[in-house]
Amino acid sequence: MRATTIHAARDIRFSNDVPDPTIQLPTDAVVRVTSACICGSDLWPYRGENDITAGDTIGHECIGVVEAVGADVREVRVGDFVVVPFDHCDNTCAHCRAGMQSACVNLGMTSSGQGELARVAQADGSLVVVPDVGEQGPDKALVPHLMALSDVMPTGWHAAVAAQVRAGGTTVVVGDGAVGLCGVLAAAQMGSEKVVLMSRHEPRQEIGRAFGATHVVAERGKEGAAAIKEITAGIGADAVLECVGTDQAMGTAFAVARPGATVGFVGVPHGVELPVRRMFQKNVGLAGGMAPVRQYLPHLLGLVLDGTIEPGKVFDATLPMDQVAEGYKMMDERRAIKVLLEP
Repeated sequence: MRATTIHAARDIRFSNDVPDPTIQLPTDAVVRVTSACICGSDLWPYRGENDITAGDTIGHECIGVVEAVGADVREVRVGDFVVVPFDHCDNTCAHCRAGMQSACVNLGMTSSGQGELARVAQADGSLVVVPDVGEQGPDKALVPHLMALSDVMPTGWHAAVAAQVRAGGTTVVVGDGAVGLCGVLAAAQMGSEKVVLMSRHEPRQEIGRAFGATHVVAERGKEGAAAIKEITAGIGADAVLECVGTDQAMGTAFAVARPGATVGFVGVPHGVELPVRRMFQKNVGLAGGMAPVRQYLPHLLGLVLDGTIEPGKVFDATLPMDQVAEGYKMMDERRAIKVLLEP
């Protein structure tokens, strides 16, 4: 099949000779990808920040049609149109039952989401069927919103859940990428009275306001923390969503959190050192991590289908999948927030 591969830092190719994924276990399914996208976390290996094995496939977000299923698959059928969570789970183990599907004892990951076919390791526990949509696929206007459910919207939602966003409270979102913007949307949906987006980029600020941000803070460092203090009458934020994964972002998150608050972190951490003394002195907690997508997916799918949320607005560029290398470059250079890929 054709699929996106990575060969070195900033060396992304759409290769023609990638082996087709097959049914390896009776719980597997193979999905024909109808839409995919590039994730902000894909930029870590792209920039050489993660180890790379030349020729590996890359991409973990996709939606599509079930092409084949293993002998033990009962809940999904060939021809179903599905959202594919980036992290696969059986949805029955002790961790899944506790709502931590991202720590499933049979955890799997989508590895060729930016390709023609993707293997799902736990089909019944992972895949969520989009109702009333068959092999013909959904209405084109719905595609970006469904695509966002594979990762960024559930991840933003997880940050809000982990930070214990509450109705009437104040939430600060650190990071204006697709996940941060979805975190704004999540906090607004959860009833946060003030939702502050920390962003220096006008197009991202515009989406943030459309998603429910009541304030935008462009300053960083001490100036940014001071602006948050002014907005919160010197108190600080009740909940903070850290959606970047850098030491600077984590430091900002703790700097703006009020005593007793929780920082919900979903940015893949790189070079982060926690301010443990500040956490101790201010009783500020830290929770979060890799999003248990399957936990939130049915609820979020319902919100998309009834028009309550439109998370697909984070996609500001669409490319044919064979131009995926340009999509990576656009996101790396911040010329695009998130790139949608079509076969």
